[in-house]
Amino acid sequence: MKTVINRAMLMLLLTALLSACGDLNLERLMPSTTLHSEAVETEAEPQKGPHRGRLLKEGDFTLELAIFETGVPPEFRAWATKNGQLLAPEAIDLNITLTRLGGKVDQIKFNPQGDVLRGDTVIYEPHSFIVTINAIHDGATYRWQYDNFEGRTRIKDAVAEALEIETLIAGPVVMQKTIAVYGQITANRERIRRISARFDGMIKSVLPSLGERVRKGQKLATVESNESLQLFNITAPISGVITQRDANVGEQTDGRQLFMIMDTASVWAELSVFPADLAQVKIGAPVTITDTTSGQTASGRVSRINVAAESNQSVKIRVVLNNKKGQLRPGRYISAKITVGEHTAALAVKQTGLQAFRDFTVVYAQIGEEYEVRMLDLGLQTGEWAEVLGGLEPGIRYVSENSYVIKADIEKSGASHDH
Repeated sequence: MKTVINRAMLMLLLTALLSACGDLNLERLMPSTTLHSEAVETEAEPQKGPHRGRLLKEGDFTLELAIFETGVPPEFRAWATKNGQLLAPEAIDLNITLTRLGGKVDQIKFNPQGDVLRGDTVIYEPHSFIVTINAIHDGATYRWQYDNFEGRTRIKDAVAEALEIETLIAGPVVMQKTIAVYGQITANRERIRRISARFDGMIKSVLPSLGERVRKGQKLATVESNESLQLFNITAPISGVITQRDANVGEQTDGRQLFMIMDTASVWAELSVFPADLAQVKIGAPVTITDTTSGQTASGRVSRINVAAESNQSVKIRVVLNNKKGQLRPGRYISAKITVGEHTAALAVKQTGLQAFRDFTVVYAQIGEEYEVRMLDLGLQTGEWAEVLGGLEPGIRYVSENSYVIKADIEKSGASHDH
């Protein structure tokens, strides 16, 4: 069975794996095995122009290129100078190719607008690509290429396996719509028996103690009848636990209750549902409960919805739970999720894969041994799934477990959002 490495151990291992630049020889950690993990390097801060764009120079020709996103979706804008003199945009023929991770290519053409060349394509997130620039002025061609990577890292497969980085293919999911409620485990009152003597008399013997488990038909006490002076036995009508014993040798039965037996193999979850959610709850709806003390979980279905409201205006619902293992104890507080419907998401990801990156919620797409952020527009989030409305394409493999390892590596590399 695959050993499960807890989060603290993973972080220690990650620190060791990523503590040096470039290829790492980890023979000290894992003899006879060489693993590699390398963050995708970003070049030194490029020289900036008056519009805070990147300056690209060849001879006396200079092009300033910036991603502009003030009041508009992100787009490229460019300014050209020769010998320090600003050139008219109409004098420049400019086009750019963006090559993204996985080989997808965006072609951008530029049109003059005032004193600027304005790109005709929205630069969608992440702004992570190889930038290839071709500019023509006065019959001369100028060409540059540079890497503009952000939120990207490279981790060797062997390292990813050691760190238990798990991935899934993004696709459609039928999501369960649930509401969260709270309540308490109670005894199944249909499985409680209160026992008294059939005839009044003197108690001659008592066998079980309080809290003892008994089986159906087991003798509980012997009584001598006051009228016939004959002995008769009191036996357990069901199997369960003695939760009350009010019988001692030498006492008169006097018609009182002598024992109470509770069958703990079945218990109730009594849950409080408030008016805003009540209309969604139906008899038979699946329910998952969690013991807030032990973390023990159990499943059942709504078996009853009370007709009267409580003093706080909530309505009690009942769920019958199998408790043959005795792990659900009456009196314990519980939380629960009631399934109230289904939602088919055309695209969804595991919530365990979600991370924060800048102002976005992201997952990390995997292509080969490289990982890169994908900024998500999320819809319904319920259970283990989050619906994706934008930012990720169906069929993309993404990190579903231990994605914080990728985040830590990217943050260590300092991959920036360079405009």
